[in-house]
Amino acid sequence: MTLPDIAMDLDEGHVSLLKTLSRSCRRTIISMLKKSQSGHPGGSLSAIDYLVLLYAGIIGKTGEKVVVSNGHISPAVYSIFAEMGWVKKDEVIEKFRQIGSIFEGHVNRHVPGVFYGTGPLGAGVSAAAGAAHATLAQGKKDKVYAVMGDGEAQEGQVYEMIHYAKKYKLSNLILFVDYNRVQLSGSLDEIMPIDIPAEFSVGGWRVIETDGHDFRKMWGALREAQDETEKPVVIIGYTIMGKGVPLMEKDGMVFKSTWHGKAPTPAEADEALKGLELTDEENGALELFRSTVGWTPENPVFPDDLSSVDIDTGTPLLYGPNDNTDCRTAYGKALLDLARVNKNIFAFTADLADSVKTSIMKKEFPERHFDAGIAEQHMVSSAGGFSLSGFVPFTSTFGVFASSRAKDQARVNDINRTNVKMVSTHSGLSVGEDGPTHQAIDDMGSFLGFFHTYVIEPADPNHCDRIIRYIASHYGNFYVRMGRHKVPVLTTEKGGIFYGDDYVYEFGKCDLYRQGLDITLIASGSLVHEAVSAREQLHQIGTSVELVIASSPQKFDETLLDSVKKTKKVVVVEDHHYRTGFGSQLARFLMRKGIRVDRFDTMGVTEYQLSGTSEELYKSAKLSAESIVSKVLDIVR
Repeated sequence: MTLPDIAMDLDEGHVSLLKTLSRSCRRTIISMLKKSQSGHPGGSLSAIDYLVLLYAGIIGKTGEKVVVSNGHISPAVYSIFAEMGWVKKDEVIEKFRQIGSIFEGHVNRHVPGVFYGTGPLGAGVSAAAGAAHATLAQGKKDKVYAVMGDGEAQEGQVYEMIHYAKKYKLSNLILFVDYNRVQLSGSLDEIMPIDIPAEFSVGGWRVIETDGHDFRKMWGALREAQDETEKPVVIIGYTIMGKGVPLMEKDGMVFKSTWHGKAPTPAEADEALKGLELTDEENGALELFRSTVGWTPENPVFPDDLSSVDIDTGTPLLYGPNDNTDCRTAYGKALLDLARVNKNIFAFTADLADSVKTSIMKKEFPERHFDAGIAEQHMVSSAGGFSLSGFVPFTSTFGVFASSRAKDQARVNDINRTNVKMVSTHSGLSVGEDGPTHQAIDDMGSFLGFFHTYVIEPADPNHCDRIIRYIASHYGNFYVRMGRHKVPVLTTEKGGIFYGDDYVYEFGKCDLYRQGLDITLIASGSLVHEAVSAREQLHQIGTSVELVIASSPQKFDETLLDSVKKTKKVVVVEDHHYRTGFGSQLARFLMRKGIRVDRFDTMGVTEYQLSGTSEELYKSAKLSAESIVSKVLDIVR
């Protein structure tokens, strides 16, 4: 009742066991959908033979990682998990897609045995590539397995993954494509005809084509894939949508998409179940098989967000008043410093190493610096899979690309509770002459809807250095944004360094830069320096301004609250869209706290700007020191 080592052939008894497992899984799939009356039977039934072979023949012995990128075939995944004895079959059938159940409509990490939860197509294969890359970085010989649908190959992110896996010789990555030639709304030939074997072959992969319902042929394909040492491998399994259920299989044979996402009626399900019955002998064989499964997944563990992790943060670098630099350089130097004392610190970028300053680390640790090319979506998803293998990946690109092109991928990472540090440069109008397509003025707002991603903005190089060390040493996904241009080092009233040796950053910490009585001026990021200049001008004409530096629009502390309660007049200044950044979040926060103010104004970007220096753009957008002075005087007089 066990399958042989991959080096050995399957005999008739092995094939008989696999067929019984598949029929039992198909019965579970139909039973699940009969109860839920929603779900995806077609792909679940076409992929189940491969999944049965993979889990019964390999994963049940090795516990190697598997990512099912076409997460809607969750009925197939949960059914084989039940046969392996990892979840309770009755619970899967009764609670699939039901409120409060871990057995959601798409595979997720709450289910023991699921490495990375998926849904939006394309993200899972990138996460699998990240996990495979992490496995190589650990010096392990384990394989990482991935499964995807054929229509999924139309996703641009899949192309990004193909090239990345080839570049880094991820020969430990074995991908199975369920090639049933049907997608949601029609056949592949009708919706988007593509040559999937050619795509992977041109991409430099080893391509193995096989019958996705023939266990001996698939076993041989897996054996061939195991022996590959230079290239990633794709096994293209020719399958039939709805295989094993005559009502559905007849449509799959002619490439109709009827059963892609349609559950059978109770009557249709009952008819299908009649053809999937098992004898007492077969049920006994499955019980005996489950008793031989050697590996059992542990229950999933989700570390608390912002909890401390085992990272040596080193000694913060200190920039003096005469150091003329930018936050991105401070980031690069802090990253290098962290990499020197932590072997699990890695950097990912998308053809922007020099611009985002990860090149500083790359010069000393090229083996821990991965360039995905112009492929931000793959970069973020692969870093998610990489992080779940115990590493701390920093992904860096421009703010516009991280928050727009890779937002979906960051969202899936957020759902998976990964540990990715997204550090983006060239944010806000600070980017300057590149113009509105590259001026990220809505990037913070992109992440405010996430529950496990934390947004931070540094005010100067010293602040940035400490923030980078903080996010490395605390669990969770972070988005740190910074401008492009050089900013002065902030100093105390006596000329010392404001973010000096004794400064310790905590998430959401607000810093009282200068005291005042008439109004609270709250500034963040690059515009702190405009606010500093404005306060000095106002001080000279007798207006007392209290300047508070905010670091995150998601959290405000007592330092800021005490100031607002004292002055009851507030102006928020930010290099960001005025409706979705610090100002809007602070207004909401004060309302929830029941704190009334006499005046509350926000100063942010109100329309797209054109090309110009950061200084010129701040003036054009009425965010310069002069505009801040005018706004404050309008309020206090």
